[in-house]
Amino acid sequence: MLSRFTATSLRPMARGLLSGRGMKLTGVQLARPFSTPTTQRAAVVHVAGDADQLKIETAWPVPEIVDGQVLVRNEFAGINFIDTYHRKGLYPRDFPFIGGQEGGGVVAETTPQAEAAGIKKGDRVTYSVFGSYAEYTAVPAGKILPVPDGVGIDVATSCVVQGMTAHYLTTDAHAGLIKPGEWMLIHGVGGGTCQWAAQMAKARGYKVIGTVSKGKESVAKQLGCDELIVLDEVAGASYEDYESVDVVKRVMEITDGVGCKAVIDGIGLSTVDISIDSLARRGIFVSFGNASGAVPAFPVLRLIAKSAFVTRPKLLDYTVDRAELLSRSDEIFGWLKDGTLKVAVDTSFPLDDAPEGHKYLESGASKGKVLYDCK
Repeated sequence: MLSRFTATSLRPMARGLLSGRGMKLTGVQLARPFSTPTTQRAAVVHVAGDADQLKIETAWPVPEIVDGQVLVRNEFAGINFIDTYHRKGLYPRDFPFIGGQEGGGVVAETTPQAEAAGIKKGDRVTYSVFGSYAEYTAVPAGKILPVPDGVGIDVATSCVVQGMTAHYLTTDAHAGLIKPGEWMLIHGVGGGTCQWAAQMAKARGYKVIGTVSKGKESVAKQLGCDELIVLDEVAGASYEDYESVDVVKRVMEITDGVGCKAVIDGIGLSTVDISIDSLARRGIFVSFGNASGAVPAFPVLRLIAKSAFVTRPKLLDYTVDRAELLSRSDEIFGWLKDGTLKVAVDTSFPLDDAPEGHKYLESGASKGKVLYDCK
């Protein structure tokens, strides 16, 4: 196995014998094991647009790995709203690109550096890197998360983006401006990420108000929120009707006029004013998503009434190194194993039906994690 990666020490004649697709090291291409195919199925975006721009390619190249990477044979890929933003062009990417950034499966190939980090062929793993809507993904060893015994690959895959996002939102993004026993408002607790966030916030000792649509109220009631604000549904949308209830009034009634020290908001356009107006003095508005549209620019003087704070965080800035990545994943997997967290995998779509997965997520029908089955 090791000899496949020592190209720099091979004699010129030996180098000349190695050809075709394979792994690279210092610019030299190395033969791939016969068990790994050279092409694969992948859901590829060639131009920005609606869900039908996810095109299934049946002979897309299997990625080559360099030392320090592993090749994962995907069993599942997570579908997240950020994937739809990439597909639409809201967050620009270079075309063409394989969709997705969350996957889980089995290590198919390793490299010496990856093996030195303790990663072996056959390990059950999850990860978050671009290109997970495919049968195979090349992943840096530093991004690999080992899946503990007793946790399914589907559940583990659900943790990587939504679980890790919920973790940093409820532990760090609020900058410590909320303390245990104080109120946190979380919008859309009937959906994927904020189902996690509500449970994690309770585990941290915060009092939680959750907003939820009538159609997802039964899901939200299982999360342990102290209070729920139930709203009408918006037909065909992934968010609730925030004009159907005076949310700010209800928040102030629940908190005895104090407001919430932190608001976790993945809804965006429909909730920005509600979120700011629901804050307590020196509270923080944590805006992390755009389900109803992007948050428009607003003057900083908008925050002066309560000396409020605002942040627009992203996951990469809260998993800056492997130590931080593992610290978050270890706590999440620990909570899963001891029952503190309960994960709802709503449904999975065959990879060949990639457009349908995005349409389902964007319709608002999901009551938990939505996955692609890549097997």
